[in-house]
Amino acid sequence: MKKNLILTGILLGTVLTASLFAEGNKETGQGTAQPYTIEVSGSTSVTPLMELFAEEYAKSHSSITVNINGTGSSDGITAANQGTSELGMSSRTLKPEEKGYGLTELIIALDGIAVIVNPSNPVANLSIEQIRDIYAGNITDWSQAGGRAGKIAVVSREPGSGTRGAFEEIIAFKDSLVLGATEFDGTGAIKAEVSRNPNAIGYISLGSADNSIKTVPVENIAASTANVINGTYKISRPFIILYREAKTSSSAKQFMDWMMSPQGQAIAGTSWIAVK
Repeated sequence: MKKNLILTGILLGTVLTASLFAEGNKETGQGTAQPYTIEVSGSTSVTPLMELFAEEYAKSHSSITVNINGTGSSDGITAANQGTSELGMSSRTLKPEEKGYGLTELIIALDGIAVIVNPSNPVANLSIEQIRDIYAGNITDWSQAGGRAGKIAVVSREPGSGTRGAFEEIIAFKDSLVLGATEFDGTGAIKAEVSRNPNAIGYISLGSADNSIKTVPVENIAASTANVINGTYKISRPFIILYREAKTSSSAKQFMDWMMSPQGQAIAGTSWIAVK
């Protein structure tokens, strides 16, 4: 009887230890942690950075999956507010009515917005006033803005885009978009159109610029990381993660802590601007 009691005690202790170990590892991404998926959605400009974060994070947190959907900043803010995504991504500041949602904001990086043209376009500089006039339809030919003759093909992001919202706010654009402008969902589509059309003008995340397009200096200041940091390039904005504090898992909080760590911020500094 005594032997049976001892054996029962040992088994009970083993079960309790295993249970505590499993609970201690739940949502931590360490050891034999239970699988957990962090749903993230929002800005297509923030998406490339988030994908790099997720890829690197998975190397040391194999039980954690970060599911990322580039749906646009407004959708990301709404998803975080309604709880359809645990984390929302935005590349613009929140509007007054969105501030009322009570979401917590975490700035994970800074980014410039590059004004882009086709590589064959000789235009060497644009003022903010010229950019406003192009998008309002007051300047319609490249010869009016220091380029060769040719009707300007205005390319913009779709309504609700964080990039568009930030761009229009920074250049103080109050008019309606010029009739005939083409609107695209996503950075990739803007780049593809501008690289295809020799008379096109568009705007994208500076971190997404490559040699398929040409970035145009604004007010004689090149669109570069260094110039965003020193404050001379004015068309810039924050990359923001939004979440509801009380409903955010420990896994998501640990992922955000990692984003702000030296390792995470080193990734942010590769094509964007680290904030720590």
